[in-house]
Amino acid sequence: MNSSRLKVLLLALMLLLGSLYIPSTTANARAPKNALSGQFYLTHVVKLYVPGTIHQSEPVDNTPYVDRALTRFSTMFGGATAINGTGGWVNDSGQLIKEKVTIVYSFTDKLTDQRIDEVVAYAKALKLEMTQSSVSLEVDGKLYFIQ
Repeated sequence: MNSSRLKVLLLALMLLLGSLYIPSTTANARAPKNALSGQFYLTHVVKLYVPGTIHQSEPVDNTPYVDRALTRFSTMFGGATAINGTGGWVNDSGQLIKEKVTIVYSFTDKLTDQRIDEVVAYAKALKLEMTQSSVSLEVDGKLYFIQ
């Protein structure tokens, strides 16, 4: 067998083996297959923390404020959810201050600058209406204090 024919056979063998071999870096780069593969999902979340106080410390029934936030978020993002919680912070005297809070949130696949501006404007209006020093707004896991 001459050397050129041997080279062709070796090259053919290498190509065949190469097509059967998948390097681990390529295999690891593939998305895992599970029950969620191919399902529709939303990539962004916007959360507004509606205080349970007015004038910064006076307890209030925040239901009307929550209902308006649910309506606004549902109009903007196609739906919204509200969950009740308790917020807390420690004052200068070391005393725990607790208050009721309701988190109104929406998931969306399109979070434009215009939508963010609308949500911030709404948070500012809520802050003024409830006479708060700030209102918390969370966007994609980052918490902002709207003043």
